[in-house]
Amino acid sequence: MLKDFKEFAMRGNVVDMAVGIVIGGAFGTIVKSLVDDILMPPIGLILGGIDFSNIFLTLKGPGAATLAQAKEAGAVTMNWGLFVNAVISFLIVAFALFMVVKAMNRLKRQEEAAPAPAAPPRQEVLLEEIRDLLKK
Repeated sequence: MLKDFKEFAMRGNVVDMAVGIVIGGAFGTIVKSLVDDILMPPIGLILGGIDFSNIFLTLKGPGAATLAQAKEAGAVTMNWGLFVNAVISFLIVAFALFMVVKAMNRLKRQEEAAPAPAAPPRQEVLLEEIRDLLKK
């Protein structure tokens, strides 16, 4: 059983997938920071100083100025500002993956479109046929 697991784990596809998952996780962290720390503050400033991470609707419990205060007070909140951040993060990741797949497809098409070796001239084909007939 250990041998079977080793064979499974060492297949190229499994190792490639594991590397992709690790890199994807790191990329997700970078995108989250890009959205939370770089993109959303200027967007919030343009929209009148709104901090999207603190946009929430209190469903039950005491009202609070920030999400942290509401959570601390035990309020039930609908955090739609955090949802907006997550949607923007998703769109950035999806666009990046789209660009990677598009580039890979372009490279694949170029490989497929590579010209096949040219056929030998008619004279060479005839000479080869004559040579083969003389060998017989």
